[in-house]
Amino acid sequence: MDSQEIVLEQGKQEEVKVVEETQQEPAVETSVVEESQPTAAVDASEVVGMAEAQTDAPAATERKVYQTKHEVLERVKEIAHGEEAPQKDEVEYLKTTFYKLHIAEREARQKEYLDAGGDPDAYQVLPDEDEEAFKAEMGIIKERRQQLFREQEQEKEENLKKKQEIIEKIKAMVTSPEEASKTYQEFKALQQEWREIKNVPAEHANELWRNYQLYVEQFYDLLKLNSEARELDFKKNLEAKTRLCEAAEKLADETDVISAFHQLQKLHQEYREIGPVAKDLREQMWQRFKAASTVINKRHQQHFEDLRAREEENLAKKTALCEKVEAICAEENKTSADWERHTQQIIELQAEWKTIGFAPQKMNVKIFERFRAACDAFFARKAEHFRQQKETYKENADKKRALIEKAKALQDSTEWRSTSDKLIALQKEWKTIGMVPKKLGDQLWEEFLGACNKFFEARNAQGAGQRNEERENLEKKRNVIEQLRQVADEAGDDLQARVQKLVEEYNGIGHVPFREKDKLYEEYHAVLDKLYKELNVSVARRRLNKFKDNLKQVAERGEAALDSERARLMRQYDTIKQEVQTYENNLGFLSVSSKKGSSLIDEMKRKVQKLKDDMQLVKDKIKAIDEENRAKEE
Repeated sequence: MDSQEIVLEQGKQEEVKVVEETQQEPAVETSVVEESQPTAAVDASEVVGMAEAQTDAPAATERKVYQTKHEVLERVKEIAHGEEAPQKDEVEYLKTTFYKLHIAEREARQKEYLDAGGDPDAYQVLPDEDEEAFKAEMGIIKERRQQLFREQEQEKEENLKKKQEIIEKIKAMVTSPEEASKTYQEFKALQQEWREIKNVPAEHANELWRNYQLYVEQFYDLLKLNSEARELDFKKNLEAKTRLCEAAEKLADETDVISAFHQLQKLHQEYREIGPVAKDLREQMWQRFKAASTVINKRHQQHFEDLRAREEENLAKKTALCEKVEAICAEENKTSADWERHTQQIIELQAEWKTIGFAPQKMNVKIFERFRAACDAFFARKAEHFRQQKETYKENADKKRALIEKAKALQDSTEWRSTSDKLIALQKEWKTIGMVPKKLGDQLWEEFLGACNKFFEARNAQGAGQRNEERENLEKKRNVIEQLRQVADEAGDDLQARVQKLVEEYNGIGHVPFREKDKLYEEYHAVLDKLYKELNVSVARRRLNKFKDNLKQVAERGEAALDSERARLMRQYDTIKQEVQTYENNLGFLSVSSKKGSSLIDEMKRKVQKLKDDMQLVKDKIKAIDEENRAKEE
């Protein structure tokens, strides 16, 4: 073998080594490259898979913030009818943003309707033209994405055929060793054509790459180039790889981490497809390119770790807001003020929700649905509360209008006593009726009060003389009270009779001014209580006297009040009488043969006697009512 052949043979061996070493240069992955360890080869299918996996990755760290549905719709139209390929992440972001704005507008319109006093049951959600247009444009985008996917799959099939044809051509070159040197330029052209052909179906990528590498190596085994041509090839490859190293190093200054990572993937694909450099520079070039790749990989990894940390933090914040809304929903709302206070709290929580970014993708929809469900539950309960309140207000207003009509029917009456009782009863009934809206309530009260005042002013004008009589009665009763105080300081056998005479005198005096009635009543009974205690008046007698004193106040409400009190006492009398009969019947069945039986009989007899005393007191009260009725008739 001459010197020329030796050189060519050495070159052939070195080419084979270069091919083997280029297989060891990996495509960049999302993890950080370990610089101290040798890197395993990554075949073409992994490069294709990584490139496709990154297609739908976020294009930038910061997304555009859309303020209105119109802005979102305009961007969707640009994508639907423009030349750019629809990106999945942007389409999903636009969809989420549009419906957040859409829901916010719908809730705002509903709140405005309810705050204006609208009927929750009658509220209807009106069709939204923007939503219909949005759905139509999204349909177009979906069809475009499907068409793009079909085109990409078709392109991959065509690329597969092209690469298979290139392999067959290189395979034919390998079978003609004598023509290897002559076909070198054709071989280089086929390599360039191979590099320009992009993705192929993933299921064929590994086998295709192995076949290509096999026949390329075989061709280099047969190739006998002269040293000058080989050095020129090494030089061109060195320039190309140096350019790629510089480009990779510049990516460290790229502010968009995601974009830098995608650009690095393309640089790795180019680096893999460039031929070898001189042996003494191969490791140096690879380490330089690898070091630049490591910087980008670490930034990319750190970016997504930070993003995941922020998303987890956002999930924790949103979970806390859900718990707060759910706690508010669980609280009882007794008044409208409670509802309004809790409504304001939830609105504030909704505003805070909007300031928080996305949660992790698998939880983002679920946490929003939880928050939305809690808010919907609260506002549904609020709408039902105010619907029922509105009905209650209407019923109360109708009841008060009915009382107004009754008061107006009585306002011109001259039957002072009976009409007074009726109007007082109407006023008491008015107080039992629930609330109505303040403005309407003030209006109804003024109307009702006007009718009442008209009657009482006329009665007061007519009864000026009666008030003079009441003042005289006041002085008389105070005189009796003073005599009772003096009696309390005296002694004598007729003390009890004198007290009873003064009590009867006091009860015989007529009405006193209304404002003085309660004070006089307290003074009178304070003196009586002291006297009864000193005179040891029986409890029953004291109760009867107090009943007679109170009977005057009952009589002031009219005959109906006395009749009602008498009927109540008659029922009480019959009840006590039945209890006495029951005890007396039971006594007939008891035996006194034992000490215990005798004790029980004594106890029952005491109860019977007490019941009989109560019956006598009730009878005395009924008698007092009858005397009062006769006195009024006379």
